[in-house]
Amino acid sequence: MTARDKGPKAPSQRQLKVGELIRHALAEIFSRGAVMDEVITRHSLTVPEVRMTPDLKLATCYVMPLGGGEANEVVAHLEKHKRFLRGEVAKRVSLKFMPELRFRVDTSFEASARIDELLASPQVARDLDE
Repeated sequence: MTARDKGPKAPSQRQLKVGELIRHALAEIFSRGAVMDEVITRHSLTVPEVRMTPDLKLATCYVMPLGGGEANEVVAHLEKHKRFLRGEVAKRVSLKFMPELRFRVDTSFEASARIDELLASPQVARDLDE
């Protein structure tokens, strides 16, 4: 069995650490209202996760407006401002090379709510009682 057959590798400690540093920097930027955009300033944004590529050149930032409204529109506006955001993150995080930022809507809250809904359903409760 080769390394290729094992499937995707778990992120390294370095990837996790850099992702967490970028996540904290973005959260600070958003909380201070540094981005001058009507759609972005209208929402409180949360950054639950930042995933780094193994070469640390690309950061996929998962964001979600609190309440979940206009998530796709907010992400589209963040994409417009990603060069500015990259510069702001570079001021706060000391890295040899600042990764390119890519923004995506975080769907983990929806998945979690769906699992909770399934666990609370009468069919599952019946199976658990047996």
